[in-house]
Amino acid sequence: MDKQLFKILLFMKRRPGMSQDEFIQYYEEKHVPLVLKYSDGMTAYKRRFITPQAHFETGESSDLGFDVITELCFDDQKTFNNVLEYLATSPLPDEVVEDEKKLFDRTTFRVATCTEFVTDL
Repeated sequence: MDKQLFKILLFMKRRPGMSQDEFIQYYEEKHVPLVLKYSDGMTAYKRRFITPQAHFETGESSDLGFDVITELCFDDQKTFNNVLEYLATSPLPDEVVEDEKKLFDRTTFRVATCTEFVTDL
């Protein structure tokens, strides 16, 4: 049977003036350990750093509007719903907000949810 996962997807852009290498290093070395303090109920915390590639026909490459897709993963719908409600109605801890200001252009944050089904092969 397929395993059902619940995910919150965060599409985020790095702070202006920060290189991609600086962004990845800070995110992985500073921000991840901070976020892990608040990770109760998550089963995985994934980051996918994006590098735009040229279009195969036109050769053009453009800014996608974000530099990382972050996934917050949950095995059960109740925990997923509780975290989603918290994110929508409660301010994040001050230390997280202050760290995000060092890392992200917070005005560009986009959030989506998805339900994923995984078939083991």
